[in-house]
Amino acid sequence: MRPWGLLLAPGAGASSDHSAIVAIGSAATALGAEVRRMDFPYRLAGRKAPDRAPVLVAAVAGAASQLVADAGVGPDRVYLGGRSMGGRMCSMAVAEGLPAAGLVLVSYPLHPPGRPDQLRTGHFGHLRVPCLFVSGMRDAFATRAELELAVASIPGPETVHWLEGGDHGLRRRDGEVAEVVSGWLAAHVGVRSGASSSRDAPAVSG
Repeated sequence: MRPWGLLLAPGAGASSDHSAIVAIGSAATALGAEVRRMDFPYRLAGRKAPDRAPVLVAAVAGAASQLVADAGVGPDRVYLGGRSMGGRMCSMAVAEGLPAAGLVLVSYPLHPPGRPDQLRTGHFGHLRVPCLFVSGMRDAFATRAELELAVASIPGPETVHWLEGGDHGLRRRDGEVAEVVSGWLAAHVGVRSGASSSRDAPAVSG
């Protein structure tokens, strides 16, 4: 099997050590992926408020390029994604031209809670890679109807997996999320889900 990689970015209030990011990374590592978990510049600087989108997107592009160089894989063999804001920034980077094999978007923040008119989907029409969305049925950032309508505008292949009873945080659902993501990745890279590996998924600076 050709080598491949996965870059994972956390949500706005979390770091690369977020339990869901770690669980997804470990599951992908077990499939044979070269995994990196990144932190955004504001987090590394000790600030709570995220930078503006161009800075965050540039951080994703930089981390992806570093993964490509470190792992010796082609950019088209690297999957990008993460939780909430992290996944959104990865999708924006790909829409702006960053090469990727696909996107893994957990709890995608379609709009701020209670503000369905402020959609964060303007770039969806430029996503031509396979996209996986994993969201809870009680996510205040995206109802099922809202997300499925938005996802229909993506030109590339898209898959949406819903977790019954889950909210935006998907607390205590890390195992389920990791299983869904690893199954999707396994199908796309052509490996059997359940393969074993002793490597860990290290964090990298964004």
